[in-house]
Amino acid sequence: MSAAARERLWPAEGLTRVPYWVYQDEALFREEQRRIFRGRTWNFLCLDVELPGPETWRTSHIGDMPVVVTRDADGRLAAFENRCAHRGALLCLKSAGAGRDIACVYHNWTYDLKGDLQGVAFRRGLKGKGGMPQDAQPASQAPAKVLVENYHGLIFGTLAADMPPVEAYLGAEVAAKVRRVMKGPVRSLGGYSQMLASNWKLYIENVKDTYHASLLHLFFAKFRINRLTQSGGVIVGGDGGCHVSYSLDGATGDEYEKAGMRSAAGGFALEAPELIDSVDEYGDRGSIQIVGVFPGFVLQQIRNSLAVRRIVPRGLNETELVWTAFGYAGDDAALTARRLRQANLIGPAGFISMEDGAATGFVARGAVAAGERAAFVEMGGHDVASDESRVSETSVRGFWQAWRGHMGI
Repeated sequence: MSAAARERLWPAEGLTRVPYWVYQDEALFREEQRRIFRGRTWNFLCLDVELPGPETWRTSHIGDMPVVVTRDADGRLAAFENRCAHRGALLCLKSAGAGRDIACVYHNWTYDLKGDLQGVAFRRGLKGKGGMPQDAQPASQAPAKVLVENYHGLIFGTLAADMPPVEAYLGAEVAAKVRRVMKGPVRSLGGYSQMLASNWKLYIENVKDTYHASLLHLFFAKFRINRLTQSGGVIVGGDGGCHVSYSLDGATGDEYEKAGMRSAAGGFALEAPELIDSVDEYGDRGSIQIVGVFPGFVLQQIRNSLAVRRIVPRGLNETELVWTAFGYAGDDAALTARRLRQANLIGPAGFISMEDGAATGFVARGAVAAGERAAFVEMGGHDVASDESRVSETSVRGFWQAWRGHMGI
């Protein structure tokens, strides 16, 4: 952490103020990788279904650290750093693959599916010349091993040896909402990624900000998918960093129209109204449910659109957002078609999600010279607690409570 960052004090108002320097300090970003992503947190790696059989693998990240997630011949899961012990090259260049072992393309050092070094090309040299000394220990720089847990089809990983189980990390109420969506075997419907020109924390705040959704997203309010006037709430779990926001189908009122809200403006209609036709597949009137897991995972249900989002910090002001849409293994053709139609709501060009990437960029650009000022985060009060109202920033404050705990700030 830079000397300048160490000397900066968090505002006396506590969690209701977020100083803009936390998004702007390069050394602080590096320290986050060590203390948070590679520290005592669970990081989402992939869906279990993305490892479709024995001896398969796929790539992912823990913060900015590239990792490989594997399933061995007996179906056991493992994960390790995607880095060769020799010169540090990526071991897996593709996003997914299959095989009994993994060979580094640079010098052909080979590894098993647990990440253990198995072979060094020409280790003994040729014809008595070259090669490594007898006492060389090439595995001394082996890739880091990752502890993994499969929680209802979601594979999480951590570099900490003393982590509690994922369910305890989430908190009982948040865990129940995860199980609600991950109720059975799933299948991937495809995915995509996008680059955001902003610090990773700005996107996570956006996910946790229930106040903005029907104000920023015209599609939400105009077509009455999500308004703050609907029944719903916010659940905060874990150490504050995990949350659920949800809304229920029902009366939405005309408050947005009466107030002249931009997001309820006239002049818009759907030529294909079937886009938002939905079925209540959970039997609880739950129209939208967004789960955020500290530090960088999102599980979403928007009508019948299901997806996971994985946040990859690529630099101080660059974030990759990886989306995977999914359905249930038992879905019939009609429900699968419905999910695919509603997938147009999400992603980098989604009718709803496209504004989020822009909004985080607006903050990054607007606050570029305001490092000594702070965001004002008092919607819903001063505390971190579950709330029956979504006119609240309680889960944003919860994120910063968790962040400060990990960072010691």
